[in-house]
Amino acid sequence: MTLIKSISGIRGTIGGPTGDTLNPLDIVKFTTAYAMFIRKNLSTPVKGGAAENDNRKMNIVVGRDGRISGPMVRDVVCGTLVGMGIDVTDIGYASTPTTELAVRMSGADGGIIITASHNPRQWNALKLLNGEGEFLTAADGQAVLDMAAREDFHYAEVDQLGHVTIDNSYDDRHVQAVLDLRLVNAEAIRKAGFRVCVDSINSVGGLILPKLLDKLGVSYCFLNGEVTGDFAHNPEPLEKNLKGIMDEMRTGKYDLGIVVDPDVDRLAFISEDGSMFGEEYTLVSVADYVLSEMRKEKGEKGSDGQPLTTVSNLSSTRALRDVTEKYGGSYSAAAVGEVNVTTKMKEVGAVIGGEGNGGVIYPESHYGRDALVGIALFLTSLAQKGCKVSELRNTFPDYQIAKNRIDLTPETNVDAILVKVKEMFAKDSSAQVNDIDGVKIDFPDSWVHLRKSNTEPIIRVYSEAATMERADELGKQLMKVVYDMQ
Repeated sequence: MTLIKSISGIRGTIGGPTGDTLNPLDIVKFTTAYAMFIRKNLSTPVKGGAAENDNRKMNIVVGRDGRISGPMVRDVVCGTLVGMGIDVTDIGYASTPTTELAVRMSGADGGIIITASHNPRQWNALKLLNGEGEFLTAADGQAVLDMAAREDFHYAEVDQLGHVTIDNSYDDRHVQAVLDLRLVNAEAIRKAGFRVCVDSINSVGGLILPKLLDKLGVSYCFLNGEVTGDFAHNPEPLEKNLKGIMDEMRTGKYDLGIVVDPDVDRLAFISEDGSMFGEEYTLVSVADYVLSEMRKEKGEKGSDGQPLTTVSNLSSTRALRDVTEKYGGSYSAAAVGEVNVTTKMKEVGAVIGGEGNGGVIYPESHYGRDALVGIALFLTSLAQKGCKVSELRNTFPDYQIAKNRIDLTPETNVDAILVKVKEMFAKDSSAQVNDIDGVKIDFPDSWVHLRKSNTEPIIRVYSEAATMERADELGKQLMKVVYDMQ
């Protein structure tokens, strides 16, 4: 079964039986439930007992990445929303952060992003946004799933049907919003005369990133720049998938390599010598720049008197904690999942946060992972420091993360596995056990995190240590526990 329902959205492979994959009937069901949820939350009781927004026409923004199945899914989603009496703003090919910003910029009531992010080409998904252009909370997502399960649907009569409006302006508006950020120094980037190579994986990055780089005065070459949806390699921006751009970087013609996933919310860099900067260090490097600038401006505390704070998820490198503390700041960890990270960021007033998978969340822009923001801040930092990318990487604490996975079978009892792992380390005085999201065991010089994926039918086993050998050994120890229980 490949239909996965989680806080990261509703995703599955295209084709196959209903209730088991992402197919037209299930797309209609979940889109209808989402529309009902948004309408219910807009209908706020007022003094007279009526609902304040009962008679107001709702508007939902719909954007999609470059997947082959995108047009089919879009047609079903837009048709369903129209059938619910909702107006649709179809922004066409659009990155996830562009769609998030479009909801806010247009004053829409919500948004649906048609993308399976880093999943292979046969997958697609519906990512659901609220009126702030942010992902639904876990509780709200569950409410949508409950409505979908009940199938107590009611559609609009002919005179109340919605309409679809095409608006292709949001790429340019997104780029301008990035240029307007206070810590983005476009003039310094132009003067640096950077030469970059970009792998946009045959998806929407090939449309929006040239617009950003042109505005920043950066010369560029694109690999896999056509939006065909026929991904040239596995779309997850990990070293094992990036031989093409790493080889191109070794020609010596570029200062920086840039890699994004199909919906442009994850970002990885390649150094000028063709070595991986490390997707974990995308957030670390950008946070280092932001924290250093804010400390220059405000000292160790922000304008509201609170310490400079950062957030990442439990599966992210300790290097962010180290960099944050270097500037006198405070670091917090959240459960995996963008909405969990943004919730924690709001709670602690974080100035920057994100995820070690290359996701940068900069609240001055918006509460969503945004590769364009990450690129602009990184290039500004690089321009001001006047160093090579490899030299910048060497200024950060050096940790190595091993990222392993275990494919689930129908018989796998994930809860029992997590309980077993927790019990194994409960009496170890050198270990701190955290079970807010799977089980993470922190040792003085390393950690290992075991959790069920929100986006794939797998268990992720991430481990970090001073060397890759030690990190991989730590992960393999827990993987053996899992295999012994299957």
